[in-house]
Amino acid sequence: MTKAAEIKERKPIRHIAFIMDGNGRWAKKRGLPREQGHQFGVKAFRRVLEHCRERGIPVVTVYAFSTENWKRPEKEVRSIIRLMDRYLSDFEKNMESYALRLRFMGDKTPFDEKMRQKMEKLEKDSVHYKRILNIGFNYGGRDEIVHACNALIAQGAVQVTEQELSDALYTAGCPDPDLIIRTGGDLRISNFLLWQAAYAELYFTDVLWPDFGPAELDAALEEFYTRQRRYGGV
Repeated sequence: MTKAAEIKERKPIRHIAFIMDGNGRWAKKRGLPREQGHQFGVKAFRRVLEHCRERGIPVVTVYAFSTENWKRPEKEVRSIIRLMDRYLSDFEKNMESYALRLRFMGDKTPFDEKMRQKMEKLEKDSVHYKRILNIGFNYGGRDEIVHACNALIAQGAVQVTEQELSDALYTAGCPDPDLIIRTGGDLRISNFLLWQAAYAELYFTDVLWPDFGPAELDAALEEFYTRQRRYGGV
């Protein structure tokens, strides 16, 4: 049996999430502008997303741009937003090929009206697909929880259950992530999926995101399947 077939036969992963770190450092090591690192990061994202499809993983979440990333140099921020806009245009043209329900996590208001409308249209037009891609763009875990609480208060809630809060998050309707992968060598989750990550398995690698691909993802999956998930039990 091939390695791929062995992975498919094991208990399936319902939701995998990625902290795509290391684009700037990857570029710096090669004497390139940080912006080019993000361009190669998009290529890695496409490779990994396709490999998740091959592995039968129905929900993928990526941390593309955090609420803290606005502190980066203006040129770099503009470059990241342009790359996202190009991806959205490509997604729109090739929606049937992607066959993904696209959902954005985060506050869309800082982006211009044209981009906001494009994001909202793609969310609406792709709603019938079963596989889900959540993109954290202007996203922060704390901000998400505050947003959810304020939405519930606006609905008249005085107190809430865990399920009600989960249902008010950007990931409503998705299972919590089974596995969160962070590239780039840092050992933290950096304000990512703080509520949803309660029982996720964490996998850290020194590989910089532009170098992360199918082989590295399979290594992470192999590591995941060696772990026992007890959820507080024995």
